[in-house]
Amino acid sequence: MIEPSKVEEEFKKVERENYKFRTYLKNHADSDELDEQFLELHNELFKVYDCSKCRNCCKVYSVTFEENEIDQVSKLLKITKKEFMNKYIEETINGYDLKGKPCCFLTENGACQIEKCKPEGCREYPFTNKPERLFSLLNIVDFASVCPVVFEMLERLKKIYGFKRRGRY
Repeated sequence: MIEPSKVEEEFKKVERENYKFRTYLKNHADSDELDEQFLELHNELFKVYDCSKCRNCCKVYSVTFEENEIDQVSKLLKITKKEFMNKYIEETINGYDLKGKPCCFLTENGACQIEKCKPEGCREYPFTNKPERLFSLLNIVDFASVCPVVFEMLERLKKIYGFKRRGRY
């Protein structure tokens, strides 16, 4: 598996290829079969991968909170919901977004201060175990620039599909 600090650099080397592979999958993959392949790879790779050693997603993305998640986190932090909202949340069209990047709950040692009740968007990222991946391939390709596991999934899928890698070697 690629080192977290190298994933963006390595992604740039295969970025065009990944977007071509996305198009290839859109035209050739069976949606249900692709979901099974993603789920199998997700389970295999995340079973042995320690996300706390990476946390690239926490450094790059901003998460959206549901109202009930705000209640849980403010209780964990021992502050009022209003204090939490004022300090950490920006209301947007999408809902309640965490202000700024990297995530303010990410500690220097890679721990998450709100691990016990972190939002669903954090818990579920990169969503590769969810159905209908064929329709979210653009996000998945983007996630491969951040997440070493997604990067590895795409590389393995290219082999599974016999995708021709032009100009790489």
